[in-house]
Amino acid sequence: MLAALGFSTIGLFLLLTMTKRVSVLVALVLLPVLAALVGGFAGELGEMVLTGLTTVAPTGIMIAFAVLYFTLMVDAGLFDPLIRLILGAARNDPARIAVGTAVLTMCVSLDGDGASTFLITVSALLPVYKRLGMSPLVLSGTVCLGAGVMNMIPWGGPTVRAMAALKLESSEVFTPVLPAMGAGVLWVLLASYWIGRRERRRLAGAAVTEEAVEETVEQPVPAQLAGDGPGTPLVRTTERPPMWLTAFNALLTVVLLVGLVLEVMPLPVLFALAFALALLVNHPTWEAQQALLEKHAKSVVLVTTMIFAAGVLTGVLTGTKMISEMAEALVSVVPDSLGGHLPAVVAVTGMPLSLAFTPDAYYFGVLPVLSHTASGFGTDQAEIARAAILGQMTTGFPLSPLTASTFILVGMSGVQLGEHQRFIFRWAFGTTLVMTVVALLTGAISL
Repeated sequence: MLAALGFSTIGLFLLLTMTKRVSVLVALVLLPVLAALVGGFAGELGEMVLTGLTTVAPTGIMIAFAVLYFTLMVDAGLFDPLIRLILGAARNDPARIAVGTAVLTMCVSLDGDGASTFLITVSALLPVYKRLGMSPLVLSGTVCLGAGVMNMIPWGGPTVRAMAALKLESSEVFTPVLPAMGAGVLWVLLASYWIGRRERRRLAGAAVTEEAVEETVEQPVPAQLAGDGPGTPLVRTTERPPMWLTAFNALLTVVLLVGLVLEVMPLPVLFALAFALALLVNHPTWEAQQALLEKHAKSVVLVTTMIFAAGVLTGVLTGTKMISEMAEALVSVVPDSLGGHLPAVVAVTGMPLSLAFTPDAYYFGVLPVLSHTASGFGTDQAEIARAAILGQMTTGFPLSPLTASTFILVGMSGVQLGEHQRFIFRWAFGTTLVMTVVALLTGAISL
């Protein structure tokens, strides 16, 4: 009965969220509560929900301060010199432009927000593509590749959801796949170069004047208020920050990233300390600090409430033993010959599945069942989490029609979603395959 109730809960969750009958937050909170009441767990409901919320609290705190920190850095113009450097170095070579687009995208993607990444990179580079006569599909495609591989960072969507859904730490999920992510970055750079070379041949020597590129390089770089939808406002930076402030922000960001990788302190603590220090230096007055917090409050609330709502679902499914019963039911029907290969199967199928599942539906609805099923065959659930972030909503999210940020990318680039998908799908799937192979070779996942 518990297995049937669990499957019904997850099936209803997927149905309601994918058809947009209710918001993901409402489904995450009310459906597990209803399932607990139907299963006769009313007396234990409060304790189970509280346990789930407590479990995801560190993840929610981390993502809140991560969003605040990187949106502050975007507003402060930290990435403006990099944009000017890339545009200046690329000049009128389509291959260099494509590689520069990928590099810029991967740098801006450090804020973990796809919408802000697309708004910044497309706004900065689209004029260059138009002047060169390059296809906007090259722009949307290379941005898609760069943002996809960088979406694996611990505060990015897939990894955060995987950690929250399975109650894992960054050291268990992200650190083991660092070599695979590095291989993915190299693949993206090579793929961007190949795409750019093909575009260079298509243009057959067409060039833009040096003055046109200089004009583009000197244009103000748009800075975006991080958000989740096309209605998010744009703010343009009209004055460059002092050099000492840019140098301080760059040094602080490098120190933070090194600290995150080495895990010198818990990730929420590192982000909280870095944000407080950055806020004090960049906005020394109380009024300025309050204004920045108010400006980005919406982004923080949207992200963190989803994480805590997921805590309700995982708390109830775990506390009622539904998740373990569901796993046992799946184990009984999965052939023994396939059970030991689940990590590799999850990694390879994750990217195509991102076109059919929203990230919340996959990570909060499907991944826990896959994880517990794999446990029945002796596979660590952290291994399934690693396999999931190699493909599902990592290389696939800038292609999926189920994510709002995809429409920001294609809309600003001026391309059709179907054209964008056909143009870049094989390259994006190639990223997943490359990272999966390296993950297998390094032991992050098993075959």
